Amino acid sequence: MAQLALTATRRWASAPLLLRIALVYLVARAVTTALMITAALLSTSVSRFGADPGLADFVVAWDAQWYWLVAEEGYPSDLPLTQSGDVAENAWAFMPVFAFAAKGIGFLFGSWGMGAFLLSFVAGYFACVALHRLLRDRIGQQAAMWSVVFFASGPIAAMFQVGYAETLFLLLLFLALDATVRRQYTWLYLLIPIMAFTRPGILAFALYLGLHGILRWWHRREDPLATREVVHIVALGALATFAGFSWQLIAGFVTGDPGAYLATELSWRRNWLVGGVEGFIPFEGWIQASQFWFGQWGLPTSWGPVVLALLVVAAGAALIYLPQVRALGPDLRLWSASYLLYLLAVFFPQSSTFRLLLPLSPAWGALAVPRSRRWRVGVLAACLGGQWLWIYHVYALGNTFWQVP
Repeated sequence: MAQLALTATRRWASAPLLLRIALVYLVARAVTTALMITAALLSTSVSRFGADPGLADFVVAWDAQWYWLVAEEGYPSDLPLTQSGDVAENAWAFMPVFAFAAKGIGFLFGSWGMGAFLLSFVAGYFACVALHRLLRDRIGQQAAMWSVVFFASGPIAAMFQVGYAETLFLLLLFLALDATVRRQYTWLYLLIPIMAFTRPGILAFALYLGLHGILRWWHRREDPLATREVVHIVALGALATFAGFSWQLIAGFVTGDPGAYLATELSWRRNWLVGGVEGFIPFEGWIQASQFWFGQWGLPTSWGPVVLALLVVAAGAALIYLPQVRALGPDLRLWSASYLLYLLAVFFPQSSTFRLLLPLSPAWGALAVPRSRRWRVGVLAACLGGQWLWIYHVYALGNTFWQVP
């Protein structure tokens, strides 16, 4: 038995990397499919999907319907209004790249939903490949492969199989981070604009580029910083910043309302807060949400901001001091800090919070650094358990405000 295990291990290690990642990915997708089938069997008339939904219903559910609407009808030139005169939810909250790419693929199969599924599925595999490449030089081949296992099997792994833009954005993000770390800056001139129109988050990358440039300058004696690299970093930072605000400019131009995009985003937040919101104030969303959720849980609302502050301090301390996180290298820690700060500035935490944490996926590497097999299997078990809870609540039971993926 031991000899068979040793032989299998050697064969696995000698197999081409792309094949090994493909096997890991396909097994993970099979598990997710089984969990989604189980959720479909458990769905009842109380769920928004009704009794006996099919997997195709899950693929085009929730935000996927908005991407489909963008692909079929484009964006409204007149913003829809609620009965109170506020801007209602509309397609301007969703970027065009995924929607139209899925439409192009779906044209070959006669279905936007099939195109969206294939795009998410294939992009997810290549995102796994890109993540392994991003991590292997920092934490080693074995730990990088375990990172891929955790990533492909994580609590939000359903995103690999539904019509959301997440996996396409993650593929682009991992390529962009890898290009930055390897100083292959010219690739970013292509990647940044595509990222900017795939999913919100490019402003976090602009901040990361600024911090990356400061880090390069700080270590310029032991790590020479060429003039052309300075030019690239500054130009790319400016490009990412402009791209980050360009969607707001486009929405304002088409609708004639300069605040169209922000008003659209705030329309979702308005559904959560009694009395609505007056306007966008950076960092206000998390403070409001901390009070809202503590009230929902029957706890004193004054505790919310205190716990929020403690979480921010804990996240910062983990990025600075935890040896497993430090093993990822300064660039990936700077990206994590940049994205967390971006979320803190613009987001109102609610049911989609866990999904919006997916761009922090390089941090799976920190959980893969410990070499204990028991630890790694335990992390994988936690991933699968979290995945089932997510799928069960947002697909089998999804019918209320806190069950939207």
